[in-house]
Amino acid sequence: MTSGRSASPASFASERVLRTPLPVDLAATLAPLRRGRGDPCHRTTTDGATWRTSRMPTGPVTYRLRQCGRHEVHAQAWGRGAAEFLDELPVMLCLDERLDDFAPEHPKIVEAHRRHPDLRMLRTGRVFEALVPAILEQKVHGIAARASWRRLVGRFGEPAPGPAPESMRVPPSPETWRHVPSWEFHRANVDPRRARTIVTAARVAGRLEEGARLTPGEAQRRLRTVPGIGVWTAAEVAQRAFGDADALSVGDFHLASMVGWTLLGNPLDDDAMVEYLEPLRPHRYRAVRLLEVSGQVVLPKFGPRTPVTDHRQH
Repeated sequence: MTSGRSASPASFASERVLRTPLPVDLAATLAPLRRGRGDPCHRTTTDGATWRTSRMPTGPVTYRLRQCGRHEVHAQAWGRGAAEFLDELPVMLCLDERLDDFAPEHPKIVEAHRRHPDLRMLRTGRVFEALVPAILEQKVHGIAARASWRRLVGRFGEPAPGPAPESMRVPPSPETWRHVPSWEFHRANVDPRRARTIVTAARVAGRLEEGARLTPGEAQRRLRTVPGIGVWTAAEVAQRAFGDADALSVGDFHLASMVGWTLLGNPLDDDAMVEYLEPLRPHRYRAVRLLEVSGQVVLPKFGPRTPVTDHRQH
């Protein structure tokens, strides 16, 4: 793996050309980080580049990633966290992962892996950053959760450093989340239970961030010690922050049914899904992602959409 690095003129803080030992499909790999079309922390521009904001230990960062080939990524970064982000980029893209023990047998997963060998997992190391939107998505319609995220980040996040696309924001720090007033959560359509979970997690954010240095299993167990964080939420964080290729979102409203219909032609419940996917450990989440990016997902619609609850009326 080689890279070129240059300190910048005033137009940008630093840049890196990352030449990767493994092929990388940048768009598909980064997709789980995006929280809806209007995510203020994520933009995809017409030139195919992905812009994101984050909060590194050294400070806020805006970064721009562009695919230059299957084995090359051009990265630019702005802000106090720029150098740290660029140093950690190979880790974030899981370029050290090994797939020697990934041997699926189902034809659809085999075909998906053949067509998408460049799908990587994600290891951002930003635990709390992945946790807040996951909490917002607990037991509510995705439309409502994404709207809550947009409003809260727009209200309490910082302007993105550098020449970021218009209206991009850096997600709030744990300290800021701790002091979001209850009425602001209410205005953002976040019920008291989820608001309380976010504030409680913010109080122990430092300990949660340490999870990035633990094994994924240990890190998930630490997350679940926070009241209001269960198996589903911990898995959603592990998929983005820990590079956990086995983090199955048990309890997801659609996942078990999707796996059943796609692989067996009939729906499954959570217990049956876990049993069926057991032979794929430690790559169960990888198998799900491969099905998603390959376009093979089957999920029939048998009734009306889940209603969007407006907690502001309560």
